[in-house]
Amino acid sequence: MIPWRLLDTASVPGGEGSLRLMQRGSEFSIRLDRTELMNSRLSGSEEALAATACDRIRSRKAARVLIGGLGMGFTLRAALASLGPDAGVTVAELVPAVIAWARGPMSDVFGASLADSRVSLREADVGELIRSGASAFDAILLDVDNGPDGLTRKANDGLYALAGLSAARRALRTGGVLAIWSARPDPKFTARLRKANFVVEELKVPAGRSRGGKHVIWIATRED
Repeated sequence: MIPWRLLDTASVPGGEGSLRLMQRGSEFSIRLDRTELMNSRLSGSEEALAATACDRIRSRKAARVLIGGLGMGFTLRAALASLGPDAGVTVAELVPAVIAWARGPMSDVFGASLADSRVSLREADVGELIRSGASAFDAILLDVDNGPDGLTRKANDGLYALAGLSAARRALRTGGVLAIWSARPDPKFTARLRKANFVVEELKVPAGRSRGGKHVIWIATRED
């Protein structure tokens, strides 16, 4: 078996751990210390996150989408495939190295997605963009942790707290959706979404396209 090779490491602003980019043949892995955050062979649930959310807003003219976390670009590419030519997609990535990896060793994984005229890539905290954007987005997609807690950095807890969810609701237009990826269910988080006045669907989707376990996607809709 081909061994894993460490390509680069990066610190997370405000975080305690270290991100590691690993490669084995054509396979890539991004890990937080020993925890694997994503793998280039398992993209099904990240693609489902974007496809499910964007399907709800597909008919909107000039739809505006905010993606929290660049990762390996699975969510971005699926969003672009689901949206029309007049859409706009803002991707907020906090870690500069992740952007450099996308344009460097993982450029084949990303393909032409970063050059798409609909895409604006921001080196920024997605929470700040949410708080500054009243009724600015038709969909907000969050895939910045392994679930609704601040794994990569403690400050991300604020995204999933009631105040953070209320800010996301304000940033959405009426009928807009907040979609959140998780490696596992979290009944307390489901209840918190409802407390923030979202209409909530909890979906279990395959981790990979045809193999692997199940991940969870919350689709939370602002109906008024």
